[in-house]
Amino acid sequence: MMQLNFVLEALTPYQPTGREPVVAAFVIDSRQAEPGSLFVAFVGERADGHDYVGDAFQRGAIAALVEKPVSGDHTLVDARQPITTAVNFDGPVCILVDNTMLALQRIAAAWRAQLSPRIVGITGSVGKTTSKELVHAVLSQRGLTLKAEGSYNNEIGLPLTLLKLRPEHQYAVLEMGMYARGEIALLCELARPQVGVLTIVGPVHLERLGSIEAIAAAKQELVEALPPDPEGVAILNRDDVRVMAMAAHTQARIFTYGLDNTADLWAEDLVSMGLDGIRFTLHHGQQSLRNISVPLLGRHSVHTALRAAAVGLVEGLSWEEIITGLQGMSAQLRLVAVPGPQGSVIIDDTYNSSPESAFAALNLLAELDGRRLAILGDMLELGSYTLEAHQLVGRRACLVADLLVAVGVLGRLIGESALQAGMPPAAVSFAEDAQAAIPLLEKLIAPGDMVLIKGSRGARLDRLVAALSRD
Repeated sequence: MMQLNFVLEALTPYQPTGREPVVAAFVIDSRQAEPGSLFVAFVGERADGHDYVGDAFQRGAIAALVEKPVSGDHTLVDARQPITTAVNFDGPVCILVDNTMLALQRIAAAWRAQLSPRIVGITGSVGKTTSKELVHAVLSQRGLTLKAEGSYNNEIGLPLTLLKLRPEHQYAVLEMGMYARGEIALLCELARPQVGVLTIVGPVHLERLGSIEAIAAAKQELVEALPPDPEGVAILNRDDVRVMAMAAHTQARIFTYGLDNTADLWAEDLVSMGLDGIRFTLHHGQQSLRNISVPLLGRHSVHTALRAAAVGLVEGLSWEEIITGLQGMSAQLRLVAVPGPQGSVIIDDTYNSSPESAFAALNLLAELDGRRLAILGDMLELGSYTLEAHQLVGRRACLVADLLVAVGVLGRLIGESALQAGMPPAAVSFAEDAQAAIPLLEKLIAPGDMVLIKGSRGARLDRLVAALSRD
């Protein structure tokens, strides 16, 4: 367990005095504070964490990282300079720093540096979170494995995950997201991954980075940061030319996966079993494993399985361990089927959306029996690709869906494109937002319907799922 003196020593020269409290957890929401925790006060767009330091202390926090003094009964320790006097730990302590986010990162980097797990970093335009979950399920067959919670994949979430590492962890699986160049490089500097997994490069965040080439360069920072072979391994998608180009930019060993039979690990004979998952044959070297069934929805999910299996192989797991992990139902994946009204089935894929993931979700819908409803919302941050992307998805929806409900301003582009592609006007409906779509869907959905709900997080189509799903 981390002692408070470790926190201080990571920030400034400090000599422990003997009585050092143990830090039970790091929290950024005062409501999550518990006895022994350390609260990190961030100044956000809507709230200032410094206003909640007192609340954190009332809930049992023993310390808080702050950028400015706050009122209340506590000891103030100035970590912006060497600490030369004994610190009073009889009550809560406020640790004053110039920047709480940078302080959090320094502490996390120092903590990770003294531990020796194998760190797996995962990045790409889509598929990071599902891959993280399945890699965790596979590696857990061999040893204690830490994973990032939810989408803790940025300059705050990743340090919080690192601070949960314990000496007994053999592995940690971290998702690495980005909005700009340099962000993944920073995350790698903190986490020091030995294994890097690349999913695909697509136009997600195109609005921020400007070009698909810039997105690829930003993702490439993961493989650039890996240690040389044999310690470092870059696991690359053989089916994505932009990902494969990254092989020239790393000293790590290259291991490829995909549907191409030139990959180190490849799959064929892929069969969708609808809501029961997928089945395929795996090939690695001279080995072939036939009729492997995994509970992942949609043919596109074979790449998720391949990534997890690839990590297992490079880490020396047996095929039995890998297959057991792939087939485990403990992996909480993004795309899930839940009961809907009147005996319908809702395919909940509302976590996020991009052209690639929307096509994959529509392809899954096409594989299901029953009347097919597609509820599609805005795809955000696509920049100059916005119009074309929504039009492409609309044309695909025309071929797949029996009914289409287009939600939101950008979602309207999908509906209009579907109409232009020949979808009957009676089969296409429009809703201003998720709330407006609820009564419309309550009228449309019939027994046995397969209902796909897909959109970017900003479209808040998860509200539709909550309103329509039934326990």
